[in-house]
Amino acid sequence: MKTSITELEDSNPTAVSSRRDFTKRSIQALLTISLLDHLCSANLLAANAKLTAKQWLNEVNQIGVDIKGRKIKQVEWQAQIEDLLKNKIALPDLLKLIDFDRIAKTTKLVDNGARSIRPRFPKIEGAPDKLVFGKQIFALKKGRSVVPHGHNNMATAFLVLKGNFHGRHYDRVTDEKKHMIIKPTIDAKFGPGTGSSISDEKDNVHWFKAEDEPAFIFNIHVFGLNPGAGKRTSRVYIDPNGEKLDDGLIRARLIDSKEAHQRYG
Repeated sequence: MKTSITELEDSNPTAVSSRRDFTKRSIQALLTISLLDHLCSANLLAANAKLTAKQWLNEVNQIGVDIKGRKIKQVEWQAQIEDLLKNKIALPDLLKLIDFDRIAKTTKLVDNGARSIRPRFPKIEGAPDKLVFGKQIFALKKGRSVVPHGHNNMATAFLVLKGNFHGRHYDRVTDEKKHMIIKPTIDAKFGPGTGSSISDEKDNVHWFKAEDEPAFIFNIHVFGLNPGAGKRTSRVYIDPNGEKLDDGLIRARLIDSKEAHQRYG
């Protein structure tokens, strides 16, 4: 005896309801996947997250004003500047803003350490004429380093423009007369579009070694954050391969720029 579809549905309404719910969910899932695929292929999601050059410069400058005016903490500046560098401006747009093609073609690399270049931003209507932050590009040969050092009285952030680096950061735990007690915090590979930041409060010591040639890092820095601290804005060079202490700490000897470049440049 044959059983009709109608008779089956009448005999098991729960199964029919489950089947209909499953079909509905499947169609919704397919529509969602199709929409996401369209958005990603059209790059609409990324485009909405990016800023124009004018907007980007204004925001970078404003957080610089805020940190100098102590309206935000140094670690807050670090989080915001990393977001602005890595997420809020497309790398090709940043390269155009600093005229990277010209810099890459004309820069002569040095045999030790990094060549420092001071890029200029073009005048952009609606962006500040005088910026509260400084900017720099470091250019390196393969195997050369931005040597290990900490900072006094400043915050700075890095973004890799070209090449790959082995990057290391350390927290500056304690200052001694001839040593600095440090603790490793970051040990990673950095490629184009990736970066990190430092302040007096977090990841204060850093060291980047180029794994390709030529390799370029873009740097933004804000000076004079603690005018009453009694320490002028400066680099503090160390030898991170020091005495190993408990809890992962290292007693790193304080050295000068010459020795730092002899050892690690």
